[in-house]
Amino acid sequence: MTIKLYNTLTRTKEEFKPLEENQVKMYVCGPTVYNYIHVGNARPAIVFDTVRRYFEYKGYNVEYVLNFTDVDDKLIKAANELNEEVPVIADHFIKAYKEDVAKLNVKEAVHHPRVTETMDDIISFIEQLIEKGFAYEADGDVYFRTRSFDEYGKLSHQSIDELRSGARIQVGEKKDDPLDFTLWKEAKSGEISWDSPWGKGRPGWHIECSAMARKYLGETIDIHAGGQDLAFPHHENEIAQSECHNDTTFANYWMHNGYIQINNEKMSKSLGNFILVHELVEKHDPNVVRFFMLSVHYRNPINFSDELLMEAKNSFDRLKTAYLNLQHRKTASLNLTQDNAEWEEKINNLKQRFIQEMDDDFNTANAISVLFELAKEANIYAQQDQTSTTIIDRFTDLFDEITTVLGFSLHDTELLDHDIEALIEERIQARKDRNFARADEIRDQLKEKGIILEDTPQGTRWKRA
Repeated sequence: MTIKLYNTLTRTKEEFKPLEENQVKMYVCGPTVYNYIHVGNARPAIVFDTVRRYFEYKGYNVEYVLNFTDVDDKLIKAANELNEEVPVIADHFIKAYKEDVAKLNVKEAVHHPRVTETMDDIISFIEQLIEKGFAYEADGDVYFRTRSFDEYGKLSHQSIDELRSGARIQVGEKKDDPLDFTLWKEAKSGEISWDSPWGKGRPGWHIECSAMARKYLGETIDIHAGGQDLAFPHHENEIAQSECHNDTTFANYWMHNGYIQINNEKMSKSLGNFILVHELVEKHDPNVVRFFMLSVHYRNPINFSDELLMEAKNSFDRLKTAYLNLQHRKTASLNLTQDNAEWEEKINNLKQRFIQEMDDDFNTANAISVLFELAKEANIYAQQDQTSTTIIDRFTDLFDEITTVLGFSLHDTELLDHDIEALIEERIQARKDRNFARADEIRDQLKEKGIILEDTPQGTRWKRA
């Protein structure tokens, strides 16, 4: 079965047909590096990393490009507030971004272009748009003639007249038309700037991605991706300037992930409900955070709260327990060959179902459901009187195969202090409920991890062995 993905451009699911056989040219809009990333930034990082992983799982070579916007108004403002240079601010937060997403098991991009390192390409791109009549200079600024691109609005599915009704010319702008957008901004006094044919300045936001995509992937790419908030005007403007410059289709497929809400409210600075990733992964297992993000289809909105994250942790722990039980059961398994056919078929069917779900627009939510069915069957098999090392290995191999694509791990890791405390609380409650089997199971689980419990009249104490 071939991969089908939802193309924002056509608003339909389409069969993926690459420009080159077994190759995927994929550009993902990265962050503006003026601060630490929040969970809203983490979602596209995780989602499109998973898309990349699945393409690679299917045998494609993915040329994956994710840019850094390392100069713009926000960076200049941050630099002024901190009395620091813009490149220093950018370097700091690029390093922080890479550290944060690495904890979420996001693979390094093949290329991480930066605006400041692509300046010659950007200036050349703008020059050629002016030469072709698609852009014009006005007292040091350069604007794109939006009406010169007949198909403007095709990504957001809006007509040029609908867009015109809401457009305004801001104070200080010298546009010919309110719909025209900035390609080059004249530098203000004291601002970081670059020499150009139009004087000292810096690029507008939209032009950078067009220049970077062309430089690293070519005039036409397979997939352009990013958050839903980027579809208009950012991606719309990218299409206009790229297709006018290149005289060809810019991207064959456009993918956008849905918004994140915090406790059922839109995430915003005014509400103070931003959750920074580096703080989140200090309190929660990054595997659980990634699992949670993928438990909802990428195009749907996702609500983020401590309660929902705890529910995700409980679900994740059920998968992990099934996986670790298999490993434990293997030590008592035999090299049996009889009666394996039925279990082989079940495992193969689950693998095919996983592929079917991921082929259908990368449906990670349904793929995770397959993972739970795999855990259910694994638990049933592990409870048999006699088990075969061959089937145990087949179960664990499929667990590893699926979780590698999804980008989280069920392998045992050292327990953090808050994880230990949570298990002790669960054990105390289990004993109150007279569920002594679960209480003993938790004690044994902690013992295997080198955690020794001591029950005293004052409560349960613990120490690492």
